[in-house]
Amino acid sequence: MMHIYPAHATEALEFNKICRLLHDKCRTDLAHQYVDDIRFHTKLEYLQKELKQTQEFKSILTSGDRLPNDFTKNLQKELKLLSIARSVLSGQQLISMQQLALNTNDILTWFRKHDPLFPELSALSSNIIYEKAINNIIGAVIDETGEVRDNASRELMSIRTDIAKLRQQLRKVFEGILRRLNKQGYLADISESFLNGRRTVAVFAEHKRIVKGILHGESDSQRTVFIEPEETIDLNNEIFLLERAETKEIQRILAETTQQVAIYHPLLESYYHIAGLYDFIRAKALLAVDMDANLPRLSAHPGVELINAKHPLLLLHNKANQKNTIPLNIKLDRNQRILIISGPNAGGKTVSMKTVGLIQLMAQSGLLIPADSRSEIGIFKQVMIHIGDTQSIEHELSTYSAHLRDMKHIMSFANGKTLFFIDELGSGSDPNLGGAFAEAIVEELAKKHALGIITTHYLNLKVMAGKVNGIVNGAMTFDEAKLEPLYNLQIGKPGSSYTFAIAERSKLPPEIIKRAKKLTEREHFKLDKVLLRTEQQSVQLKKKEQELDKLIKEHEQAKKRYEEISDKESFRQQQNILKLQNQIKKEELEYLRDMERKFKQIIIDWKKAESTEDKQEAIQAAEKVLFRKKQIQANAAMAKKSDKNYKTVGGKPEPGNYVRHKQNHQVGVLSEIKDKKAVVIIGKMPFTVTLDEWVVVSKKEKEKKKSAK
Repeated sequence: MMHIYPAHATEALEFNKICRLLHDKCRTDLAHQYVDDIRFHTKLEYLQKELKQTQEFKSILTSGDRLPNDFTKNLQKELKLLSIARSVLSGQQLISMQQLALNTNDILTWFRKHDPLFPELSALSSNIIYEKAINNIIGAVIDETGEVRDNASRELMSIRTDIAKLRQQLRKVFEGILRRLNKQGYLADISESFLNGRRTVAVFAEHKRIVKGILHGESDSQRTVFIEPEETIDLNNEIFLLERAETKEIQRILAETTQQVAIYHPLLESYYHIAGLYDFIRAKALLAVDMDANLPRLSAHPGVELINAKHPLLLLHNKANQKNTIPLNIKLDRNQRILIISGPNAGGKTVSMKTVGLIQLMAQSGLLIPADSRSEIGIFKQVMIHIGDTQSIEHELSTYSAHLRDMKHIMSFANGKTLFFIDELGSGSDPNLGGAFAEAIVEELAKKHALGIITTHYLNLKVMAGKVNGIVNGAMTFDEAKLEPLYNLQIGKPGSSYTFAIAERSKLPPEIIKRAKKLTEREHFKLDKVLLRTEQQSVQLKKKEQELDKLIKEHEQAKKRYEEISDKESFRQQQNILKLQNQIKKEELEYLRDMERKFKQIIIDWKKAESTEDKQEAIQAAEKVLFRKKQIQANAAMAKKSDKNYKTVGGKPEPGNYVRHKQNHQVGVLSEIKDKKAVVIIGKMPFTVTLDEWVVVSKKEKEKKKSAK
C-alpha cells in the first residue's frame, strides 16, 4: 500500500472530490462501498488489470453497446438471512434473489457473445457459474409481483378456491342488504366501509338500533356508525378462518422455498458481489468519459510523464461552462527529478503541481487520467505533500514551525520511490534565512533521489538548476502587455514573479512602485528583470513558432493536393496510352491471324489447281493479301505521323474538333453531326462518316508554337 503524508494529503490534492463524483455515478450500495474502500496500490500487475478493466468498460460505453448489469438492489440483509438456519424470506425477497441470478446469467451470456473483446472484464466473472435451479425453484412458487402462486401447493389452491367462492357469496348478500337499507333510508352518504378487516354498512346514528348486527365503530362526528350486518357474520367468520389457513400455508411454502434456495447462498453471494463490482467499474468508466480520460503507459519504476494533461476538476468545471482548459506537459524521472516552478502569484503554479499529484493518485487507484494516452505513469510507494497553511493552534505551531515539521518528515523518509509536492518552500520566515533553508532542503532531497515539484519565488532556488544534477526550472508564463497570466508551464527556464507588473495591474500608486524599485536590492532586481525579459522573448518566440507551424502545415496540405491532382492526371494519360496500344496490338493480332488463314487457303487452292488458269487465280489472291499488308503498313506510317502532330483527347466530339480515324489514322475537322453520322473535312473535301470510327484529337504544343512563329 502507498504511504501518504500527512493524513489530509489526499484532501489537499482534492482526491476526495473525485471520490464524490464516483459516488454519484454508482447505482448499488456495494459499488458505493468500493468507492469508500478505494486504495492506492503499488503492484504493477494489479494496476494494469484495474486500469484495463476501466478502459474496456469505457470502450463499451463509447461504442453505444451496453453490459446488461441492471440489478441495483441492496441484498446484504437478505443474503445474511439466507445463511441463517430456519430463516424465512418473503416473496419479494425471493424474487430479488431470482432477479439477481437472472442478471448474472445475462452478464455471462453477454461476455460469451463478445468474447474475446473484453478479456479483463470477462475474467472477473470467468469462475462464476449460473445455476438455473435458483430461477426454477423461485419461479415455481412466486409470481412476478412477489406473490405466492395459487398452484404453489394443492392445499393453497383448495383454500383460495374456497375463499373465492365465499367472497362471491358474501358480495351478493351484502349488495342485497345495501339495496334494502337504502330503500329504508338508513344508509349514510358513504354507504359502506371496511373496519377491522370486516365489510360494514354505514348507517345514520339514529337508526343504529334498527339495523341488526355488530357495531364496529363510528365517524368522528358521531353522526354515522359502521355495522356488520348479522346476515354476513357467519360468512365473514368462515372467510377469516380460511384467510388464516392461507397465511399459514403461504408461510410454510416460503419457509420451504427459502431452505431450497439457501443451498445456493455462496453462489448468490458471488452474484451480488460481481454485480456491485461491475457497477463500480462502470462508474469509473463514466467518469473517464466525462473527463476524456485515457489509459496511460505504466512503468514499474518511479517517474511520471504527462502529455496534454489537465486538472480533472478544473477540466469538468470549464467543460460545464464551455471554457478551454490549458494542458500541461511535464516529465519527472531519474535524470530530471525535481522541478522548481516559479512565476507570478495566481499564475497557476499550485494548480500545475496539484494536477500532477491528483493524476498520480487517480492512476494508482485504478482510474483513467485526463491526459494523452502516450503519457507514462510510474509507481511510487510514498506521496508526501506540503500545500497551503499548515498552522496548528492545537499543537501551538506557527505556519513556519509547521512548515519545518513537514520538511523534517519528508527529508527523514524520502527515497527514490517518493513523490513529493512542496508549495512555496521556505515561506513564512525571513526571506534571506528562509531562502537559505529552502536551498539546503532541496539539496538534501536531490541527494535522496526523491522526485517532486516545488513552487517558489526565491531566486537562489531558481539558479540551482545549473548547479545541482537532477534539478530543472519551470516557469508560468505571463503576458506583460495585457498584465494577465497565461497559465502555461514552460520547462527549462525560471520565471519572473512579475512583482512590479502585478502591482501596476492592481493600480498601486506609481510613486510607491517607483520607491519600491529603488529599495530593491540591485542584483535581485537585475536578475528578476533578466528573467522577465527572457520569458517575454520566449512567449513571442512561441507565437512565431505557432505561426510558422501553421504556414508549414498549409504548405504541406497544398503540396499534397497538388501531388494528388498530378498523380490523377498522369494516371489518366497513362491509361489512355495503354488503351491505344492495346487497341493497336489487338488489330495487328487479328490481321496476322487473318493473313495466316488466307495464305493456308491459297496454298491449298494452289495444290489443287490443275490448269494454268486456276494457278493464276491463286497468285492473284496472294497479291491481294500482300497489297492489304502494304495498306496496313501505310496506315501504320500515317498513325506515326499523326501521333507526332496530334494527341488523343477523347470525349464527346463537337463540331470544330480535330478528329482522327481509328483505322487509317487520317485527321480532319468535324464539320457537322447527324445522329450517328457526321461530316468530316479532310483537306478541302467533305466526307460523310460513321462517328463511332473517329476519336477527338488536338494539336500538340510544339505544333502550336511553330504556327505562332
